Amino acid sequence: MGKRDPRVDAYIAKSCDFAKPILAHIRDTVHGACPDVEEAMKWSNPAFIYKGILCGMAAFKQHAVFGFWKNSLVFGDSTKSANPMEQFGRLTKISDLPPARTLSAYVRKAARLNEEGVKVARKPKAAPKPIRVPADLAAALKKNKKAVAAFGSFSPSHKREYIEWMTDAKSDETRARRLAQAVEWIAEGKSRNWKYERK
Repeated sequence: MGKRDPRVDAYIAKSCDFAKPILAHIRDTVHGACPDVEEAMKWSNPAFIYKGILCGMAAFKQHAVFGFWKNSLVFGDSTKSANPMEQFGRLTKISDLPPARTLSAYVRKAARLNEEGVKVARKPKAAPKPIRVPADLAAALKKNKKAVAAFGSFSPSHKREYIEWMTDAKSDETRARRLAQAVEWIAEGKSRNWKYERK
């Protein structure tokens, strides 16, 4: 059997007057369409859980929002927004939502997706941008075998930290000073922000 969370009651009670009936309507519709749904607070907003996050709602000063966690699978390309919490736009009255029968069908579809363990396909990660080492840093590293080896073993983020530190220098003097310090630290196997790393 479903479970209502008193924190959601408190959230609705604290919401602006226009939002209270919208949130109550959404809540009742979700429970009616998925009797085993449980409520929780996620990211400080009410969420509905059924074999994973099903949907969520939130209220602001001038509008409320409601959306499904797997919006792209529930709606396909017909969703108004890629943001899961803005699928129905900015809600200012109950009639901004689809009819209860339609909304219930969406809830049942989202519940079925969770039951079946269907996952949203993630976009493939873009290939990382190549790291361009400034000529003066590359030349200084070549003169120090330990520094070359250490820099080559650094993660891309550690390499970028040093490169950004070098390229952000405002004057040639500052850049030269940073270059000398960078080679020394790199040869010791230290990251740019080694002083702040936990040991």
